[in-house]
Amino acid sequence: MNRLLNKFMPSEYVKNVYHITPDYLKDNGIKGIITDLDNTLVEWDRPDATPKLATWLQQMKEAGIQVTIVSNNKELRVKSFADPLGIPFIFQARKPMGRAFRRALKMMDVKKEQVVVIGDQLLTDIFGGNRNGFHTILVVPVASSDGFFTRFNRRIERRIMKHFKQKGLLTWEEEA
Repeated sequence: MNRLLNKFMPSEYVKNVYHITPDYLKDNGIKGIITDLDNTLVEWDRPDATPKLATWLQQMKEAGIQVTIVSNNKELRVKSFADPLGIPFIFQARKPMGRAFRRALKMMDVKKEQVVVIGDQLLTDIFGGNRNGFHTILVVPVASSDGFFTRFNRRIERRIMKHFKQKGLLTWEEEA
């Protein structure tokens, strides 16, 4: 496979974050999660966590798995979502650049091999995680609508996904 396209291939993919359990992560030596916010944890226009998401985050915390939100969004959006949950965050992360990923790793004080990157976008979350040496998990976007810049990215992602499907590398329908 083309080496550049390989950087967009997630290590794994699931329908949503609820398919990622503390037991699964612990069994794989994972102690930290770097996760995107918008359309990964909640819809991009939902201000607060759903009760189901709050429970999932609490389960991670109880299992000793740290969660850090790394978002390209503005401080107000990320802070108002993360603060009530007591979750550390990095805003205006400039994903797929590596600085925010390295900063999150330092904040959690864990090794790269002990962290997964979860996101809904190939061009930011998965590409950023892969090029920085993390195990990446792609989730189906929570909402079918996107913000302005994400709509542009989705067009490119559809072409990459089509390539992966044609090569038999991604069987999204079977997972969803």
